[in-house]
Amino acid sequence: MAPSRGRHGVSCALGLAATLGILGCEGPGPAAAPASSARRELPPRSVRLVPAQESVTDRRVSATGTLAADEQVVLGTKVAGRVGELLVDLGSRVRRNQAVARLDPTDAQIRVDQAAAALQQARARLGLSAEGMDDRVDLDQTALVRQARAVLDEATLTRARMERLWQQQLVAKAQVDTAVAALGVAEGRYQDAMEEVRIRQAVLLQRRSDLELARQQLTDTIVTSPIDSAVSERRASVGEYLAAGAPVVTLVKLHPLRLRLAVPEREAAEVRVGQPVLVAVEGAPGEHRGRVARISPAISEQSRTLMVEAEVPNEGAALRPGAFAKAEIVVTGDVRIVTVPAGAVVTFAGVEKVLTVNQGRAVEVRVQSGRRLGNRVEIVAGVKAGTSVVEQPGNLTAGQPVAVQP
Repeated sequence: MAPSRGRHGVSCALGLAATLGILGCEGPGPAAAPASSARRELPPRSVRLVPAQESVTDRRVSATGTLAADEQVVLGTKVAGRVGELLVDLGSRVRRNQAVARLDPTDAQIRVDQAAAALQQARARLGLSAEGMDDRVDLDQTALVRQARAVLDEATLTRARMERLWQQQLVAKAQVDTAVAALGVAEGRYQDAMEEVRIRQAVLLQRRSDLELARQQLTDTIVTSPIDSAVSERRASVGEYLAAGAPVVTLVKLHPLRLRLAVPEREAAEVRVGQPVLVAVEGAPGEHRGRVARISPAISEQSRTLMVEAEVPNEGAALRPGAFAKAEIVVTGDVRIVTVPAGAVVTFAGVEKVLTVNQGRAVEVRVQSGRRLGNRVEIVAGVKAGTSVVEQPGNLTAGQPVAVQP
């Protein structure tokens, strides 16, 4: 009997423990619910609202491009020779007609002396002074023509005399024929003398041209710059022999510069010649101004952009050819736009948005931004002037409770 009462006592103890366990599980339930709800609801976040403002500004088209020299010259020699002196180096500023290099002038000077001697000889053959500059000649006053003229006059008189004597039967007919033949020879010699003088005149002009050419070659031994520019590359050295046309230096014109811009097709219709261009270049602080100078007549099929060239003044040489530049073309003025602080616009996954407040909670509004104006951003679509937006949303999310600061 004792073992039976023991088993019955154990069963009662287990049942009582189970009952107490059930009561223990049910007891704390209603009291735990408020704590869980408090964890889900975040406390209101303090925010400051600012109104979207309407302002008047100009309409601009943004583009990027490259600065290029308005002119680039590979300066070479016009004559062959050995470099005797190189007067510039990389980076040297050069004025128009300034000497850049000099070739050895010895050979050119010898050619000038030869041409001058040949000219003197040609003038002497025409009876002109050797050192004179007037090359005009009276053909009838040259020695060759006067001599031929005298022979012609004598032959003319002899013929006339023989014809009178033959009419008087004082000379034979053969003598008259001889006089006629002598007159023909004299006339031929006179014409030949005239032609010889004209040939000598032509030789004189040729010798004069040869002298001018030799002098020009002597002048060309000095290589000068055709433009105001700077040296971007030195391509010869002192003592080097250069053929005609060989490069000496490369020059670039620094003022003004050409800015080549690729304008998107959708905005190309607004661009006109003469419109102002605002240029920003890294390494050259400040804003540089230019103007649209040339517009391509065709749009590129590959990039769907229009090539536009602007002229940018660069008197102080602050800008350098080849630099990358960001530009804004001012296409219209006095345009009303809506702006908000730059920090009010949040971008996530390519979507731009601002946050407003409605009934104590944050509300997201999608927007489309335009250009940046200092510390503010243009809003093209999504928000109207006067709409209050959160100034610094940070990680604020839609639906989160907020407390607006006064």
